[in-house]
Amino acid sequence: MATPAISTRRLTKRYGRLLALDDLDLTVTAGEVFGFLGPNGAGKSTTIRLLLGLARPSAGHARIFDVDAADVAAAHRLVAYVPADVALWPQLTGAEILELLAATGPGVDRAYRADLVDRFDLDLSRPARTYSTGNRQKVALVAAFATRAPLLVLDEPTSGLDPLMELQFRRAVAEARDNGQTVFLCSHQLAEVEATCNRVAILRAGRLVDVATVPELRRLHRSEVTASFTGPAPDLAGVPGIELLDQADGTLRLTLSGPPAAALRALAGSEVTALTVREPSLEEIFLDYYGEGDR
Repeated sequence: MATPAISTRRLTKRYGRLLALDDLDLTVTAGEVFGFLGPNGAGKSTTIRLLLGLARPSAGHARIFDVDAADVAAAHRLVAYVPADVALWPQLTGAEILELLAATGPGVDRAYRADLVDRFDLDLSRPARTYSTGNRQKVALVAAFATRAPLLVLDEPTSGLDPLMELQFRRAVAEARDNGQTVFLCSHQLAEVEATCNRVAILRAGRLVDVATVPELRRLHRSEVTASFTGPAPDLAGVPGIELLDQADGTLRLTLSGPPAAALRALAGSEVTALTVREPSLEEIFLDYYGEGDR
């Protein structure tokens, strides 16, 4: 059996009386794109800090392939990391930063890096102090994807990117997977996870509550629909995927999961004057399905 890219056993972290991570048992298969999800404060960042050796566990252990994560120098030769908040050397240009990261990392494919720079529309001639949040994010992503690191750890990697750059990010993730690399993706964006990941782990209040494939994850994906109408209310009885939340004079509010065709046909039978659809955040989805929970 191939060595897992990430394995943790009873990994636990306490900060004083706060239990930030509680007995995490997690296995990430080499070569997969693995999503790591949960509401704010669930323990995702704590897990990443423990994997990278930036914090010591209170109990348990973590391994990066066949290396103990506590052996930071050895583990970091196997990892490229993109933090949620990218900080760069302000006086260095983008080109100088990429060269510095290439010299200190696990190797780089320079031709592929040049292609990524072009695709991410990154001006490497400017000093980092002039970069926007999105451009700092692009530098870190280009540096990570261009490495030969077998494991990429990406923490909220598209938080500063516009939609076109998000598409380039998804393309780069797919290329990393096709290259045999493992991607560990921490994200708040359900669409991003659905588009890129093979499996996901869901964390709540420091505990692992579910590990699922992406098709299984889609059961969590509900849209909130508000419809205004004149005349009789739409007949939604027996329509699959609908849960009625509220109905008042001329307005109804419902949640919709799965394909929308049946719900739209039912709504079309009434004089609908306005229709709005809102995608819930992952935070709302997790609180809905797994509850608030107590630390």
